[in-house]
Amino acid sequence: MSDFPPGYRFFPTEEELLGFYLQNKLENQKEDDMARVMPVIDVYSFDPWQLPDFARVTSTHEGEQWFYFCPQQEREAQGGRPSRTTPSGYWKATGSPSVVYSSTNRPLGMKKSMVFYHGKAPTGTKSKWKLNEYRAYQEDGFQLRSEFSLCRLYANSSGLRQFDRRPRINAATAENQNGSNKKPTIDPGASSSKKKRSNNSSSSDGGDCQHLLDDIETTEDSKVQDEVDWDYWNTYDHQINF
Repeated sequence: MSDFPPGYRFFPTEEELLGFYLQNKLENQKEDDMARVMPVIDVYSFDPWQLPDFARVTSTHEGEQWFYFCPQQEREAQGGRPSRTTPSGYWKATGSPSVVYSSTNRPLGMKKSMVFYHGKAPTGTKSKWKLNEYRAYQEDGFQLRSEFSLCRLYANSSGLRQFDRRPRINAATAENQNGSNKKPTIDPGASSSKKKRSNNSSSSDGGDCQHLLDDIETTEDSKVQDEVDWDYWNTYDHQINF
């Protein structure tokens, strides 16, 4: 980061990683810019804790992240499967690859997520290191280009998924959305209690004061009924934000 001005932050979206950085690398465009921010390195030839030393830029938003262009392995070019075994362990895929879309809903490529395990497969020990491997589609179809992939390395974090384009839904937003569909409820007990107090107050000398107290109690009751169940919304927010 010494080549960049103070305050510079590198925090690209998945659309920018695939649509700008990887596409330009595949087309041999803007080579100086590409080399300035991402080195070309076979990430699977090193252990994950060694890779930050090769990075050109580091993103520190919600945890450190490092970015690399990874060339196609020779065995993959010959039709075989790429090797994801490192000197001290191996990378294991988590789930199925997913399609990455642009902001205009155009498919840009595929993302494969992996976790690093210490030791030999399949009995290794899971680590905190994670990797996203991006591959771009060809311009004229859904065939993946394999000359280079783009890899994003990071350590496990409890923060929000950094590159997902899905908006974060907070409790206030959810309350407004559900509030518009919520039907008013009437508590019969409260209504009869209020009526009884009103009848008693009309027969007493302090009727006006009692009516005022009734109004205050009714207002306080409505405030209590309108309060948000924060325990519920905290649980809801945690579920949707992983």
